[in-house]
This record gives sequence, C-alpha cells and structure tokens, in this order.
Amino acid sequence: MEETKNNELIQLLSEKFGDKISDVNEPYGLLTFETTKDVIQQVLMFLKVDPKTNFSFLTDITAVHYPEKKHGIAVVYHLHNMVAKMRVRVKVYIDEHDPTIPTATHLWNAANWMERETYDFFGVKFEGHPDLRRILNMDELGVFPMLKQYPLEDPNRVDKKDEYFGR
Repeated sequence: MEETKNNELIQLLSEKFGDKISDVNEPYGLLTFETTKDVIQQVLMFLKVDPKTNFSFLTDITAVHYPEKKHGIAVVYHLHNMVAKMRVRVKVYIDEHDPTIPTATHLWNAANWMERETYDFFGVKFEGHPDLRRILNMDELGVFPMLKQYPLEDPNRVDKKDEYFGR
C-alpha cells in the first residue's frame, strides 16, 4: 500500500514540477527525491498545503557534505504526513563554494532553528531567514565543523596516545 501512495505522490510532483523532480528512489520504503534550489520553496509549499499531499509536519532539515561530488552539499528535508502515515525526504544539491538556498521559515516556524543548526555546522546560508546566526557553536569559531575537510578529533590530544596505554 505504501508503494502505491509513493507512486501517486511522485505522479503529482512530476505533473506539477516536471523535470525539476529527479533521482526518485525508496530506500527502506522512504520516498526520496531530488529537486533544485530554484523551486525548493514551491515544492515544499505544494507538499505542505495541497490537500492531496498534506505534509504538514517538518521533521528535520540538515545537510550532508559530499566533497567528491560536483555540487558538494546536499540540503535534506524530512517531511511527515501524519494523517496518511507517510514520510518523504527531499534533497537539494548546492555548490559548497556558494552554499545558499531559500529559507523554509515562512512555511514552518520550526525551520528557524533547524536552518540555524545547518548553518552553524555546514555553513549553508538560508536566504530570507529572519535570524541566521550560530545556535550551538561559538560565534568566533570561524569554521563549519561538519564539513569533511576538518578532522574528527583534535590531533593534539594527549589522552589518545598509544604510550599512555602500554602500546
């Protein structure tokens, strides 16, 4: 039954947005597709307000850094239609050297802090955001720690050295 719902949703999106909807797949039954940043606000609005879609709950906004790909950062939205018990993942690839995308704060108030967190860790600038500033890290940090060019651990930590553990 879920596959039929997913197929119907993709049909609706394809009719409305044409080739702006791409790379449709369903890992573990979670409908996932890509779109572009020039239509992301319209796609999200359609998913939220159209009575046939009704994805009224924004579960999460985050990003993933893919330095090996042409567009280095994927901004990822997770939406939930609680009535139909459906979830959807929407991905938008943006240039890691100019990581900008329109805000979703006009659709969901919860997008405010999610976008701030994504900015704080990945440097994604959400155009039109009412208060885009760091939310967890220090303002003077100067880097975006979830980008893969930064090491996972501080190389100067002495508590991880082998000689302290008899190795």
